[in-house]
Amino acid sequence: MMIRRAHSSHPGLSVQPERAVAVHRTLPEEVAVAMVFDGSSAAVMMATPADMQDFATGFALSEGIVTAPDQLDGFELAEHPNGLEARFWLREDRAEALARRRRFMAGPVGCGLCGIDSLDAAARALPQVGDGPRFNRSEVARATDMLRDQQPLHDQTHATHAAGFLLPGQGIVLVREDVGRHNALDKLIGAMARQGIDASAGAIVMTSRLSVELVQKCAVAGVTTLIAVSAPTAHALRLAENAGMTLAAFARGGAFDLYSHPQRIADEGSDVA
Repeated sequence: MMIRRAHSSHPGLSVQPERAVAVHRTLPEEVAVAMVFDGSSAAVMMATPADMQDFATGFALSEGIVTAPDQLDGFELAEHPNGLEARFWLREDRAEALARRRRFMAGPVGCGLCGIDSLDAAARALPQVGDGPRFNRSEVARATDMLRDQQPLHDQTHATHAAGFLLPGQGIVLVREDVGRHNALDKLIGAMARQGIDASAGAIVMTSRLSVELVQKCAVAGVTTLIAVSAPTAHALRLAENAGMTLAAFARGGAFDLYSHPQRIADEGSDVA
């Protein structure tokens, strides 16, 4: 199978006030990725073709197709003229549950809810998250800066999002990137699951605004604290409040806004609750 690269170089013309200059820019690749379970497509997403097993695993977990990585078997990545197929086989009980859902999503980058089959599916009930760890204020304030230092694809392209996992007292320990913010989060959730990292032991840090699907995916994964460089939507905040999740936004320049469940953000050193 041809290996698809996450980025490629393209010529362009940089038009400046004084002159126009020929340039070559490194741009992120974006391909259609079909999530295929037991031979049937459950979703088609536009994504950066890197960390595909992490992506497919995280998608299966965050969308409730499976509840644990060991319910997935036999990963295969298949090349097609129009994109990629990320193929898994499901344990029998999970295959039956997926068939009952009758769900198919086909959406552009940035859309985590396109194509669901009912308004009830969009408003799915979220689990209550646990107590989780505590962080000191300086960790939260520096979180997006720490994440920015671990974004090689963004350094090359200036066009991708990232999701990082922050552990108290240890900083950002794992990062995944993608052109789509929810894809980056799925890749991170999948990578943590495959490596046996407990998502409830730290915080998720995002380079984007906080939208509904990000809160939903984090709650399903058991994440107790969600930190972002930009704003939350009002509905995302309501979901975080109801799920018991701490939500910190506008985390940049040494400051942040704290919107829900502030008990996990302490004045002094971090400790586990």
